[in-house]
Amino acid sequence: MLPFFSQSYAPTFTLRPWAPADLASLVRYANNSAIARYMNDQFPHPYTEENGKAFIDMASQEDPPHILAIEVAGEAVGGIGIHPRTNIERKNAELGYWLGEPFWGQGIITEAVRQMVDYGFRTFDITRIFARPFGTNLASQRVLEKAGFVLEARFENTFFKNGEFLDELIYAVRRP
Repeated sequence: MLPFFSQSYAPTFTLRPWAPADLASLVRYANNSAIARYMNDQFPHPYTEENGKAFIDMASQEDPPHILAIEVAGEAVGGIGIHPRTNIERKNAELGYWLGEPFWGQGIITEAVRQMVDYGFRTFDITRIFARPFGTNLASQRVLEKAGFVLEARFENTFFKNGEFLDELIYAVRRP
């Protein structure tokens, strides 16, 4: 009989800058309506090579990098970004992320969020990191909660995606 393990073990992953060699895997994993439905409209569907090239070019120009690839087994399978704000919001940064569907439910994105929060507070002059999942994206809400984010606000019907209004939630974590 095999031993029972109550803890799930996420595959090893790395957060690293995007590179031109990531184009094929980016397009393969990003071209998924199940991912696009929870992203803002800047994340296209279908996701083409042209979209991928433009994204990698943009993400590769940042110094320090704001958007990192999530790599599993040598392949970019998702992305995570921290976007410092300006003006009176300059002590805040917005967090966004996505992960290829074959890697869902393995604990990867929760740990990636934790690592990105640490990176954000070490790298940028910010005191708060926030994320804005759709009210219908229960998985993302759970990820944020497990990563230490607290629900600060819920705004009814503020997002308009795929012909319907959706609630906007605001989760945040503050510099310790």
